[in-house]
Amino acid sequence: MLTYILRRLGAGVLLLAIVTLVTFLIFYVVPRLAGQTTEQLATMYVGKAPTPEAIQATIDRLGLDQPIAVQFWEFIRGIFFGAEYQFGRDTVQCTAPCFGYSFQNYQEVFPEIVKRLPVTFSLAIGAGVIWLVGGVAVGVISAIKKGSIFDRVAMGVALAGVSLPIFFTGLLCLAFLVHATGWFASPSYTPFTQNPVAWASGLILPWITLAFLHAAQYARQTRAGMLETMGEDYIRTARAKGLAERRVVLKHGLRPTLTPIVTIFGLDLGLVLGGAVLTETVFSLNGIGRYAVTAIVQSDLPVILGVTLFGAFFIVVCNLIVDLLYAWVDPRVRVTA
Repeated sequence: MLTYILRRLGAGVLLLAIVTLVTFLIFYVVPRLAGQTTEQLATMYVGKAPTPEAIQATIDRLGLDQPIAVQFWEFIRGIFFGAEYQFGRDTVQCTAPCFGYSFQNYQEVFPEIVKRLPVTFSLAIGAGVIWLVGGVAVGVISAIKKGSIFDRVAMGVALAGVSLPIFFTGLLCLAFLVHATGWFASPSYTPFTQNPVAWASGLILPWITLAFLHAAQYARQTRAGMLETMGEDYIRTARAKGLAERRVVLKHGLRPTLTPIVTIFGLDLGLVLGGAVLTETVFSLNGIGRYAVTAIVQSDLPVILGVTLFGAFFIVVCNLIVDLLYAWVDPRVRVTA
């Protein structure tokens, strides 16, 4: 087991290095391959309506006229050791980890991401618990009661959940559940340490809206897996041995079905932790996703770069956790890995 964990950790570190390289190539090299000059690339970092002086200053600050290898080294060094930017006679220190510096807002990107992380983290964890537990439970019951009214209604709702985009369901929830009926308070974020009840009540509607999309997929996936698993020979053997039906379903039927569920949960949770863009925008939550949308509207490329790298980091970490969970869900992974 220890060997398996060390291998996965090593693979995770390597994957993070590859992600960092790919991110650098996308933002620094690909535009040049598409025909952009150094001045045009610098314009993307300055923002809208740049002056020639601002463009040249950006080229000097970022070293965009230096060789690509030197730029990549400075990019990596900034992440681990920080970076310095010259503004005339003034020097601005971007402390490590430096994910970039906004030349429009004159703010470091990483502290701004960290400031918004509790909002995104609260949204992701709450919705993740709901869609995982709810989706798996509905899928198991639908598989056990195949063809029943519950099964048909549940799969119909799941199909609607997969088909309807979040900006549509979110606006419907705001219109009917908040403004029309007043059943829910207007979504907002209150720190958990300050008031746990206000924290949960302010996020319950975004949780439900975000979980509705993912829970539908989990219900369909769990139902399909359970139907396949419950027809296996070892399930009939377990029943023939006189095991209780509950144990047969939960231990022998559900556990093998959880392997693909763990995979998609790790991917989905990593994506949401990287910024639930639509959900945060619809419900006006000041998280990482909304921060990225604002940066896109303002053409603030350093912020977009930082959020992209930060989101990729979460996806890689969540995939690493999924690989480790595999060893618990399916012990055969420890032998074959």
